[in-house]
Amino acid sequence: MEIFLKNSAWSKLGSYLKDTQILGSIQSTLYWDQNTVMPKNGSSWRGEQLTYLAKILHARNSSDEFLNLINLAKTELNESSDCLNEENSSKKKNIELLNKEFDRQRKLDPKLVANLAKAKSQGYESWQNAKRNSDFKIFLPYFEELIILRREEANQLSDKLSPWETLAQPYEPDINKDWLFNIFNPLKESIPSMLEEIKEIDKKKWDIDSSAQQVLCNKLLDNFGRNEDLVAIAESPHPFSITLGPKDYRITTRVVKGEPFSSFLATAHEWGHSIYEQGLPNETHQWFAWPLGQATSMAVHESQSLFWENRIVKSKAFSRSFFQYFLQSGCPLKNYEELWKSMNIIKPGLNRVEADELSYGMHILIRTELEIELIEGNLKAKDLPFEWNKKYKELLGIEPCNDVEGCLQDVHWSEGAFGYFPSYLIGHLISAQLTHQLEKDIGLIDQLIDNNDYQTIINWLKKNVHCHGRSLNAMELVKKISGNELSSKFFLDYLKHKIDQLN
Repeated sequence: MEIFLKNSAWSKLGSYLKDTQILGSIQSTLYWDQNTVMPKNGSSWRGEQLTYLAKILHARNSSDEFLNLINLAKTELNESSDCLNEENSSKKKNIELLNKEFDRQRKLDPKLVANLAKAKSQGYESWQNAKRNSDFKIFLPYFEELIILRREEANQLSDKLSPWETLAQPYEPDINKDWLFNIFNPLKESIPSMLEEIKEIDKKKWDIDSSAQQVLCNKLLDNFGRNEDLVAIAESPHPFSITLGPKDYRITTRVVKGEPFSSFLATAHEWGHSIYEQGLPNETHQWFAWPLGQATSMAVHESQSLFWENRIVKSKAFSRSFFQYFLQSGCPLKNYEELWKSMNIIKPGLNRVEADELSYGMHILIRTELEIELIEGNLKAKDLPFEWNKKYKELLGIEPCNDVEGCLQDVHWSEGAFGYFPSYLIGHLISAQLTHQLEKDIGLIDQLIDNNDYQTIINWLKKNVHCHGRSLNAMELVKKISGNELSSKFFLDYLKHKIDQLN
């Protein structure tokens, strides 16, 4: 058919998207380098590089040439004799998503895009400096600038949604505040009382040296089936996962002194992100540059990372199967049950990344409420440390002693990522609901782990979750897999069961 010829409109659009994606992957590679091995004094020039690339990418994503290519490809598809077949249906979905993103990019002032790129780079650098010195005031002017610019971005993009809702759309399409708090409120009402039910377990003070932790992390990835020719691991101030190309996946972790599970759990978490990216559609019409070959939302992304961190690595079966390797690393615990309980100590703490599954929700609720207030003008940036500490006292009964323990602990706001945080908690809910269905389909997770059958788990996730790309939004995906609308019930039931086990 004409549609598959090299000079077809579809092919020309694909070539344009591939060039754009190459530029985007260069941008991502610079970001990876900035967070892993770039010397501190390289930050200024890196900011210039990222700003330049942001301007080029915005120009390509909002150009008349791009719009013309989209329209020609759409016309070509509509005129095709096979316009109703499954492949053309997917192509039309690609066109729909491209039009939606084009409209978003076209509304943005190129000057704002450049200013935001520069502010994000400066914000990240100042956040690192502020964190080293435990002084929010160092970060404050850059933080205020990011808030101003992101508010302006929201104003340029939409007059129908609130500023925060507008900024949250790229992370979680179709989200709104009413829906969000409707699904979060049962957690806010239930979790504090559940925390009171927990029998306190003494946290033994011990550690594993950094080299032994690296060995454990690599053993973990090997057990999960990591292909070293596809996946690389490094250290960064804040763990993350990033895809640099169709066959280039990177994850980072970090070693925290006195926290022997920190690097291990972070590695499991980022593996979940990476294996999702590896399982996304790769058919010729959904290859790396096309929307359908990309993740549907950050909540679905987080559901995958939280699944591997919490449902797999924090399970009793996993502790049983992996205890020997912890012993070899110098772990002083006597048996696998001690390992499992040590990995599942439930006690309110100040750090989100190190938080247990139960109190984690409160960390996200606090951040969500604060960033909505910041973006929508009800909270001044200078008052963030006070309000942060106040909410921690109210919801978790603890209070930070300094800014590092408090509002400087996360990287997200330093990069202007307002609207991201709710994805973590929505991800917990999605993970619980999908796990319920997974166990109905292929058996209990504990049995699969006992049999070292991680590939069966990965295959189920690829077939049911990963393969859809952006063809379904998060809520549609959950409904398709589980047969039910997303609910907090499955997550709360899981937490209650874990509390019963631990008590």
